[in-house]
Amino acid sequence: MPTALITGASRGLGAAIARTLAPTHDLLLGGRPSSELDTLATQLEGSSTWPVELTDHEEMADAVDAIDSLDVLVHNAGVGSISTVEETPADEYRRIMEVNLIAVAELTRLLLPALREVGGHIVFINSGAGRNANPGWSAYAASKFALRAFADSLRAEEPGLRVTSVYPGRIDTDMQADIVAMEGGEYDGSRFLAPDTVAAAVAHAIATPADAHPTEIILRPTARR
Repeated sequence: MPTALITGASRGLGAAIARTLAPTHDLLLGGRPSSELDTLATQLEGSSTWPVELTDHEEMADAVDAIDSLDVLVHNAGVGSISTVEETPADEYRRIMEVNLIAVAELTRLLLPALREVGGHIVFINSGAGRNANPGWSAYAASKFALRAFADSLRAEEPGLRVTSVYPGRIDTDMQADIVAMEGGEYDGSRFLAPDTVAAAVAHAIATPADAHPTEIILRPTARR
């Protein structure tokens, strides 16, 4: 079977993507070492953990060294925070950019030979914040706008690869619950996209026949589930 590497796979959307791709792919489950990551790997046949700290570039380079070919790379790992421009120090911009952009760019660079080997597919889990910036989201939105630009440049540079940016609205995850709490709201997950819904869109893009290039997918919640 083809092989897919998914970052941020231990829970939430990453775990949903892993479960959706498991029937058709051997999986490398990326994430910090954790019991959740180990449990998921035991549940999904053909899966193994890839416990790498993405901001440690030397560790990442060592982990990538054994990957000779790769069919799918899903960049799902990310961080976020909410604060006004006035309240956001430079270190917070650096922290978010390091995970949401720089680690993504470096992992992509390291894996390009393996992806080129099989004409692979790279999926970037972006955000609605990668298309529209709202008050309080300057650092996160800046990282996602930058991720969008990176994906567009990569697509133009690598015609032998497929590059898809996915822009989901808010997703019903633990991270979303934390965000709503920071906003001072009451959490109602039914208002948001189900992780399985977004995972299905990712799987659909990957399964698109080779004569088509799914470049962008935009998903918005309907609050009808």
